[in-house]
Amino acid sequence: MSGSGTNGTPDGDGPENSYHHEGGNLPTHGSHDDETLREDVVRLYWRANLKLLGGLLVIWFVVSFGFSILFVDALNQYAFFGFKLGFWWAQQGSIYVFVALIFVYVVQMKRIERRFGVDDD
Repeated sequence: MSGSGTNGTPDGDGPENSYHHEGGNLPTHGSHDDETLREDVVRLYWRANLKLLGGLLVIWFVVSFGFSILFVDALNQYAFFGFKLGFWWAQQGSIYVFVALIFVYVVQMKRIERRFGVDDD
């Protein structure tokens, strides 16, 4: 079995893998290191990323500012678990939506990263 040195050339006495930097405890070059993304793919990736982020921020704004401040009087006409809906939404409902937005972001970003070939998997 022929070895390959830290610079990737066969030398017979080095490790099998080449490393990003000096030192043997750093991650080895993998299959993703050979991949390069074209500029148009990078643009499309960031466009998809910003579109997702923009959509989630709109939902966050509507939930936090809209439901909790602007529409609170209209929502308070209804009861939810014995509380006025506007009050409940400002104190509890918005938190549930924020947590859900985090999970949606993670799942959607994994899909975007896989689609554009920048995932870690």
